[in-house]
Amino acid sequence: MSRAMVPSQQKLAEKLTILNDRGRGMLTRIYNIKKMLTNTDSKPAFLSDKNLDSVFKYLHKKFPNIDNHAGALQVINNIKQDVVKSLSLYYFTFVDIMDFKDHVVDLLTTIDACQVHMDVTLNYDLTVNYLNLISTYVSIMILLSRVEDRRVVLSLYSVAYEYLHASCDPSFPRLGQLVIDYDSPLRKLSEEFVPHSRVVVPAIMSLHKIYPKRNLPADQMRATGMLSLLAEPLKIMNVPNTDMVQCEYLSLDSMERWIIFSMMLCHQYLQEAQLWDLWKTALQSGYIIQLCRDEVLHIHSYINTFFESLKGHNMSKRITEVKDLQHQALLSAPGIHRERRKFLRSALKELALIYTDQPGLLGPKGLYIFQALAVARDEIHWLLRHFDNPPSKRHNVKLSQEDFVDRQLPELLFNMEELKSLVRKYNQVVQRYYVQYLAGYDSVLLNQLIQDLNKEPNLAHCPEDESVILSSLYNSIAAVSVKQVEANDMFDFRGIRLDWFRLQAYTSVSRAGLVLRDHSDLGKHLNMIVFHTKMVDYLDELLNEAGDLSIYCFYTQIFEHQFKQCMEFPAQHRYSIVFPIICGHFMNATHELCPEERHSIGTTSVQYAHWFLKEMSDEVNQVITAICEEQCMLNYKLLPKHSAASILQSSNKHKKKQDKKKHVGPEEEKPGVESARKNRENFTRMDKLHMALTELCYAVNYCNVIQVWEHGFVPREFFIQHLETRFNKALVGMMMYNPDTSEIAKPSELLSSVKAIMSVLQGLENYVQIDIARVFNSVLPQQTQATDSFNGEKTITANYTNWYLEVLLRRVTVNIGQIVYSPNRKAFVTVAADNNSKENLYLAAEEYADLTELRALAELIGPYGMRYLGERLMGHVASQVDELKKLVIQNKEVLFNMRTSFDKPDAMRELFRRLGRPVKQPGNTKNQVSDVDSVLMRMTIIGILLSYRSLAQEALLDVLEDRIPFLMASVQDLKHFVPNMKDTKYSNMKQQVVNEMASAAGLSCDIDPLLISALRSQKNEPRKEYKDTARTSTSSVSSDPEVTNESDYELACLLMVFVAVSIPTLAKKDVSVFKASLEGNLNNCHCLAKAVNQIAGALFTIHGPGDVSDRLQEFLALASSSLLRLGQSQEHDKEFVKNRESVYILLDLIVQESPYLTMDLLESCFPYALLRNAYHTVYKASAVDN
Repeated sequence: MSRAMVPSQQKLAEKLTILNDRGRGMLTRIYNIKKMLTNTDSKPAFLSDKNLDSVFKYLHKKFPNIDNHAGALQVINNIKQDVVKSLSLYYFTFVDIMDFKDHVVDLLTTIDACQVHMDVTLNYDLTVNYLNLISTYVSIMILLSRVEDRRVVLSLYSVAYEYLHASCDPSFPRLGQLVIDYDSPLRKLSEEFVPHSRVVVPAIMSLHKIYPKRNLPADQMRATGMLSLLAEPLKIMNVPNTDMVQCEYLSLDSMERWIIFSMMLCHQYLQEAQLWDLWKTALQSGYIIQLCRDEVLHIHSYINTFFESLKGHNMSKRITEVKDLQHQALLSAPGIHRERRKFLRSALKELALIYTDQPGLLGPKGLYIFQALAVARDEIHWLLRHFDNPPSKRHNVKLSQEDFVDRQLPELLFNMEELKSLVRKYNQVVQRYYVQYLAGYDSVLLNQLIQDLNKEPNLAHCPEDESVILSSLYNSIAAVSVKQVEANDMFDFRGIRLDWFRLQAYTSVSRAGLVLRDHSDLGKHLNMIVFHTKMVDYLDELLNEAGDLSIYCFYTQIFEHQFKQCMEFPAQHRYSIVFPIICGHFMNATHELCPEERHSIGTTSVQYAHWFLKEMSDEVNQVITAICEEQCMLNYKLLPKHSAASILQSSNKHKKKQDKKKHVGPEEEKPGVESARKNRENFTRMDKLHMALTELCYAVNYCNVIQVWEHGFVPREFFIQHLETRFNKALVGMMMYNPDTSEIAKPSELLSSVKAIMSVLQGLENYVQIDIARVFNSVLPQQTQATDSFNGEKTITANYTNWYLEVLLRRVTVNIGQIVYSPNRKAFVTVAADNNSKENLYLAAEEYADLTELRALAELIGPYGMRYLGERLMGHVASQVDELKKLVIQNKEVLFNMRTSFDKPDAMRELFRRLGRPVKQPGNTKNQVSDVDSVLMRMTIIGILLSYRSLAQEALLDVLEDRIPFLMASVQDLKHFVPNMKDTKYSNMKQQVVNEMASAAGLSCDIDPLLISALRSQKNEPRKEYKDTARTSTSSVSSDPEVTNESDYELACLLMVFVAVSIPTLAKKDVSVFKASLEGNLNNCHCLAKAVNQIAGALFTIHGPGDVSDRLQEFLALASSSLLRLGQSQEHDKEFVKNRESVYILLDLIVQESPYLTMDLLESCFPYALLRNAYHTVYKASAVDN
């Protein structure tokens, strides 16, 4: 005796929930298997082995009845373990699908037996889950039939399994029959669904109340005011008037899939008018339907193939109708969807603006958000699958590419994300509204409906299960309050929603105690309550359900194309940020039944997000670079050197009229003309660049963090990093340094350009929330070092240091008489061009090495850079001192005798003659240079280097006094008032520390600390010799053993003797003439004053502390006596000694430069009258020359 079926015992709600979730997992797994078996890189290697082709053919032919003892299969025995291991995932996926099919068939049969009434507007959850289960089931079976090599994979596993375990896998016989049965899936499924049609058809019929209203062309959407809050301003605060609230944001794609799959299987019912209308509209909406992700069906062709296989059913009429519908879809669908996207762009933008201005409307009008997201998502899905799968050419329908290439699609995507971000931002506003709605209205009305149920005469008493559920629902929603929202309590209404799902199942079966169909008000109100509970505790999931765009993960080529198109279209630049945001959706496509794909999808999402942000940052930086170039050009026009033309023009204004009539070239455009506007509509290049910058910066500044998988991307940080790299590269690039031609920009011009760029970058703070000072503090200090930390490239400091030392100062020292250091001009001045030089480029030294340019250099590279320059310079000085010591050692005996015989003129003359003998240079017999000339040349080089150093220090001091006056005052105070200590040793150490600090700040010291440091380190580590083409043969002597063995102090004393007795030789050279206008000698011998004092001070500080003054007095006595002997020369020698007066002045300069010598000491050993006459003579001669 059969018992009545009790609805509550069938667990329909629970089974539908579980099977739908499992179905999505199975669909994902079979999708991945299909993709892996299609791709030769991902499928097992033995499946591509050509040696096994005969085996595969045999298995395919005999499937599923395979003789495992056949000789052709013995080869599998050798690889059985590999086969079982590699194919187990594939095989058991098919087994799981078979198991899933059994449960689905069982559930569908149970639903048929219960005679469940389906109506999407009434028992929404039950109907939607039922139709979703059918759609998933059909999709799985179709995908199963499209898996390549499925027969080979299953039979190969079975054979290997039997070889391994000596018995066949128990699932294989049924599995083989399943694959055979579903080779033509629709034919088998249509047979299965004959008994199910009694439930399926009413469920599809219920869509007639929803689907036509949702599938409207854009014109009708506008006319009906769809998605418009302003269509009825008086009702803007009212809740939307609908009794099927959850149906309002039901996916259009899902509905079309339900209609097409169901009516394909129940095609006998297409004669009914409502079903035919649904079928026709769905097939006219497009020609591609989604199975899973990017797996699609060309649905019309697929249906016709199925209909043609149904012999004896007279399907020719249906086949013709489907072909006509396909033709209409090809002709009209692309245009309809294009216009719909246009409408959605404006509608979503309007919603975003209104909700941004009035977030309180998110409560009563929250439904509009989900409607808009659902419609927009469906349109994007439609575009992707139709763009990626063009129709066959045999249809003879030419599609317009404009219908598929939507340049303004980023705006639609952006507006979707904007709406979602508003809901997340104001989630408490939404929660407060719907918590009050649930407690204040929904619970009251539900209580009234429950009481009305108990009063009905037809319902003697409400069944116990239903009564318990209704009471529980009422109690749960009546208990909520706003205080829970204010206290940030977590809401969980999942129990309410599941109870209502169960209640739908109990009340929708035949012979139910409480028939939901007869109490539609209760059903519709409970559907409304479910939506309201979701707005409280299920908001994020609801947003994902309505606006998920994870489909882009499987259309990456189109995704890239749309991004590139967005970056090429300036009007869409501000919406480019949506692309990395969409990457955060990709993980929504994963399922827990397929965990192995999480890593690959997550990695894809992170890579694309990184690439999008990188491209955006590059684009912004390109625009900024273009603006900087324009500003630098404008700034360049304002440089003082460009005023010459204007000055010349103004000076010619007073000429005669006939001169004015002469042909004059076109007048040059003056700076500032570009700012004069006659018409605001004329866009200049700068206007376009600023517009592009505004749009791109809006995108970069749109959100703080983008969460993608387990990573957080900060767009502004991407931008800042790329900006720092480009700014760093631009700084070095603006130097225009060419090592081959030795060309380089003037420091002042570079500084002007850098300031122009910095002003542009400071303006960025108006567009995007970044701290531009951080960029400056990160990049500019790196330019004060020799290499940067970005790529280890040379910096401004390194390039300028190299240029000044190896180019400018090298030319000063090599090309004697062409470039002179002028103390009164505080510059190196070019006085003559070198016509014989191979370097045919004329170098105006005063344009690079005057105080103005060095101030600009100090501002560019700062104290650190200037210190690096000083260290490199002192390294060259130390190498020259090393060479001087070698010369002293070679002439040690002569110099020792001269030191003790300076009061014996005859002896000194003879010793000097020995000292001044020319020395042959190896490999050069023509030029013979004496040691005296070598000493003077090297001391002059040292003097030139130290003169440049003092000029650079003065420039640095000027800059720092302007920039940090209070700090500089403290440094100066410390320098002048070093605390005295009783212990001389510690006092000297403290003095050295203070001098180090003072020197780094640009203050002049009696003895340069960097010089002392360089000479000290010279003992342990030989320095690289300063490049000098006039190097003599004396420098070729082996250095280290001899220098080390001699007394350093004695060598220092003899070096000063050598220099003192060599000075008179300068009077015999033409280039030693003193130029009063420059206050210097043409051969820069006036720089000897600085060289003598600094070298003496440094050497005697290192080797004999406290002995500097005595040694310089000895030097003065030797030099003065030597010069006095020069004045006593015979008449015939006087013409040979041409520049005696110029050399006399050198002695005065040495005393003036020295902190240890005084004029009293000089006058005691050299008559002041000679100095006065010398100055008179040279200034008079300079006046005559001028």
